[in-house]
Amino acid sequence: MLAHLVSATIAGLDAVRVDVEVDLAPGLPSWAIVGLPEASVREAKERVRAAITNSGLQFPLRRITVNLAPADMRKEGSHFDLPMALGILAGSGQISGEAIGCYFFAGELALDGTLRPFRGALALALFAKAAGMEAVVMPPENAAEAAAVGVCAYAAKHLVEVVRFVRGEEGLARAEPAPPPAQEDLPDLADVHGQMQARRALEIAAAGGHHLLMIGPPGVGKSMLAARLPGILPPLDEAARMEVARLYSVAGEPRSPLAADPPFRAPHHTASD
Repeated sequence: MLAHLVSATIAGLDAVRVDVEVDLAPGLPSWAIVGLPEASVREAKERVRAAITNSGLQFPLRRITVNLAPADMRKEGSHFDLPMALGILAGSGQISGEAIGCYFFAGELALDGTLRPFRGALALALFAKAAGMEAVVMPPENAAEAAAVGVCAYAAKHLVEVVRFVRGEEGLARAEPAPPPAQEDLPDLADVHGQMQARRALEIAAAGGHHLLMIGPPGVGKSMLAARLPGILPPLDEAARMEVARLYSVAGEPRSPLAADPPFRAPHHTASD
């Protein structure tokens, strides 16, 4: 029996559609994942098998083939665990294949069936919204992140909860977007005395969005001035907030798309030695 779900893989900051096709055929029990899967996807076989069994569900003893289409594009990410598990359950008749077709499922599975958070949830949520999916089902940590982009997001903690939701036996809690973080106390440029030319350069760069290179001997205040630049930068507009949030999400450091403060990084001066 064949089951089909819509998923996506992360490519840069965007999510690209991936069709998860699961076929269960008669024959000696085996499991193959095809479609250029990366190591995290290939290793899903053991996670999914243990999660289904330890959740009190039946893992079918059949010849299982999982195709991640298109086959010429590499697939990476542990979020494929959940759609592959549901595809196997649908192919074996334990859940309805039609019931899972209108939802976007994503999540890493622990061996006991618990859903773990993953990277890139924001990009996947934006893809699901653009694709017209009815809702997304993700771990609670990712569901709150997805809800911030205006998509209907359900939070599930365990594979059993998702199965009961698909069967119509039990509902899932709808996730709410996390409130924007409080504004950080940033160093104030007004604390700097002197350095009028450098201060003027900072103000022009901040107002116009220009690049800035400061050169000088140690101890003249370059790092001190640079640390005060975020305090005079204008707040991010909506497009910039979303781009920054997607970058943080892919890096595994979720950040609210509502946060308007510009990101700032200060690598140690010996990093380029």
